[in-house]
Amino acid sequence: MVSDPILVFGIPIDFILFALTLLAVALLHHKTLQVALTGLAAIVVYKLVFTGFKHGAGLTGLGHHMAHEWVTLANLFLLLMGFALLSRHFEESRIPDAMPALLPDDWKGGVVLLVLVFVLSSFLDNIAAALIGGTVARHVFRGKVHIGYLAAIVAASNAGGAGSVVGDTTTTMMWIAGVSPLAVVEAYIAAVVAMLIFAVPASIQQQRFSPIQKDPSKGLNIDPARVFIVAAILIAALAANIIANVKFPALLEIIPVLGIAVWAVILLTAAWRAPDWKVMPETFKGTIFLLALVTAASLMPVEKLPAASWPTTLGLGFVSAVFDNIPLTALALKQGGYDWGYLAYAVGFGGSMIWFGSSAGVALSNMYPEAKSVGRWVAHGWPVAVAYAVGFFVMLAVLGWHPDQPH
Repeated sequence: MVSDPILVFGIPIDFILFALTLLAVALLHHKTLQVALTGLAAIVVYKLVFTGFKHGAGLTGLGHHMAHEWVTLANLFLLLMGFALLSRHFEESRIPDAMPALLPDDWKGGVVLLVLVFVLSSFLDNIAAALIGGTVARHVFRGKVHIGYLAAIVAASNAGGAGSVVGDTTTTMMWIAGVSPLAVVEAYIAAVVAMLIFAVPASIQQQRFSPIQKDPSKGLNIDPARVFIVAAILIAALAANIIANVKFPALLEIIPVLGIAVWAVILLTAAWRAPDWKVMPETFKGTIFLLALVTAASLMPVEKLPAASWPTTLGLGFVSAVFDNIPLTALALKQGGYDWGYLAYAVGFGGSMIWFGSSAGVALSNMYPEAKSVGRWVAHGWPVAVAYAVGFFVMLAVLGWHPDQPH
């Protein structure tokens, strides 16, 4: 039997356990995996013993819940693991070594790189865009990338996907639910403003920390095979996303289509150019960490959101920095009454404010473990939070709030 949540000072114990988990992640950033798994275990045990799950009580209820969530979790697992191998293919293609010839020699080079990440994320998965940006940054800044600039790379990848129905999981969910792509594209008004605000200070910060390399390395030999493999993986992901959404939307709810498409290309091309399997153990730890947080978030007793309004939507952006944006988006779609462009920007970009607030942030922190510090991320990445708020209010001033009918 499913029971109502037990309240402490009006707050469900589920939320208290989740908040304590997030706090411990912030404070014990060298033990994030252990903390996340311990928090998830505590929440599961509490619900097994006291309240049950959304789909029933006991182990049966847990089983039904995981059956409902497994596609989302499998897609995240396959994409994070697969795109880590993609970033190594991209690095070993030697294209990142050639980037100094294309980027300006001062702080403007950092801005141009962020713009490239933004553009890539508008049609690619934001995880891939962030990892490509992080790979190039490691080469052009001689291996020393400032945490503030890492936050900017994640923000650029999330901003670029915010206005595209193929650029982010949340916007794709809106597309599947029948929201017009044109209703989502207006998010780019806020996203572009945000980019203009955080890109410059982050790039100046990076230039002072480790200046951009002025000239490409001598005698570069680009590996065309690896370039082809990178392109094939990205095209497979994009094609699978579009075809499944347009032709077979029901398939997305029962099979992790995007993850399977990515891994099919990785395995089919492995004999031609072997992937760098050595990155898998560390990537696996980071991936399990994110899946633990996403699973814990999915267990929260959030059955409805506050009434749809622009202040609610603004707040959801800050909430998505610590609470998985996929269930938030699902609840908003069920509730209706939102202006979908604002929601796309809020839940898409908001997660950039903390390193584990988005899958792109977790993926990049697997590449740069020093980024796994909430305090340093917030202290050095403060332009991202400022940019989020300013972008939102500029969009509100330009477009006004025009909510859709309950969807």
